[in-house]
Amino acid sequence: MTENQQARPPIFLYTDGAASGNPGPGGYGVVLKCDGHMKEMSEGFCLTTNNRMELLAVIKGLEAIKWDNAEVHVYSDSSYVVKAINEGWLENWVRKGFAKVKNPDLWMRFVPLLRKHRVAFHWIKGHAGHPENERCDRLAVAAGGGAAAQGVQLPPDPGYKPEDDKLL
Repeated sequence: MTENQQARPPIFLYTDGAASGNPGPGGYGVVLKCDGHMKEMSEGFCLTTNNRMELLAVIKGLEAIKWDNAEVHVYSDSSYVVKAINEGWLENWVRKGFAKVKNPDLWMRFVPLLRKHRVAFHWIKGHAGHPENERCDRLAVAAGGGAAAQGVQLPPDPGYKPEDDKLL
């Protein structure tokens, strides 16, 4: 690690995903904070699932980081995402070539991002008044179900496959 990399401040990545109907219209919301700076991102899709949006939020947040080997603290209310990392599920899925895993396209996209940075995952209770998590929820809902309800033509989620919903 170079001296410059050691001096960089930590990044705080807050994420949430939502889907109305699950599957249904859905979206993700991201809040990135670093050294007094903040960036928000969101996007919606016409047919997706909550778990896909939870994971895509983390992916989009990590993809937005402009340097390698960043110290990143991810805060998510998704047990699916946090437990996959903290309880070693992802390691098993990688070892098994993502066989019989829901959302393999997103997990395969996620793995190199995880390896690119020093990432710690923190589970936070959703809808419990955490300001950044609440903001992410509003962004996700507005981008997905909220936009669809207003007649916005949302793009398809290119990786969503209904057959993945049937996997154990």
